[in-house]
Amino acid sequence: MKIQERTGAGNHRSAAPVQPTVGDRLPAPPRERKPALAALAVLLILVGALGATMLVLQAGDRIEVVQVTKEIPAGESVKDSDVTSVMVAKDDSINYVEWSQLSTLKSLKAKSTIYPDTVVMGQMFAEGASLPAGKASVGAALKEGQYPSDIKPGDTVAVYNVDTSTTGSNSDSSSGSDSTSTSSDGLLVGNAKVNTVAADSDATVSTGNLSITLLVDQADAAAVAKAAAAGAVAVVHVSGSGN
Repeated sequence: MKIQERTGAGNHRSAAPVQPTVGDRLPAPPRERKPALAALAVLLILVGALGATMLVLQAGDRIEVVQVTKEIPAGESVKDSDVTSVMVAKDDSINYVEWSQLSTLKSLKAKSTIYPDTVVMGQMFAEGASLPAGKASVGAALKEGQYPSDIKPGDTVAVYNVDTSTTGSNSDSSSGSDSTSTSSDGLLVGNAKVNTVAADSDATVSTGNLSITLLVDQADAAAVAKAAAAGAVAVVHVSGSGN
């Protein structure tokens, strides 16, 4: 009887697996909060927004200034055709010449050669023309054939005396210490700078004559002026960046 009772009791047992109770589940790890990272993210967003705002403000704070488009020789003034206007960021530490001041700028003289694409600063100009130390400006009226057809301010040229009646005598009588005397081939200055070229006029177009000023050493000025007065100056292009 006991055996049967045990067997019957075993037959009435359920085959379903035993489910764990709620209390038997493993606890989930708590979610870790990182307030420092969140604050850093917010700070980065604010910094980025502030930087973008500053760029927009700086882009809007611009002024119209003068920029050179053609070379301005030392001692010369600008003309309307020599300049253009450009927009730059305003900076009180830079002495820009604003476009509204162009009329005043045209009454001033360049202290030194100003090259194309240069944004003009106030210190580049003065009321009176100034020459580099040891230099002299000499004018010459040239006939057609005594100058290159494409001559322009800023060119480096050699200056010759083409009066053959005086070249030889000057050469024979010159002393070794006389740097202004004419050489045997008529060379007066081997490396002069064209400072200005006269604007075209009806007379210039019809006759081919051209008036120029040359920047030469003071020691050579007398010889060049003497030849220029006799109408015997000729200039040719030479290589080099000038004096």
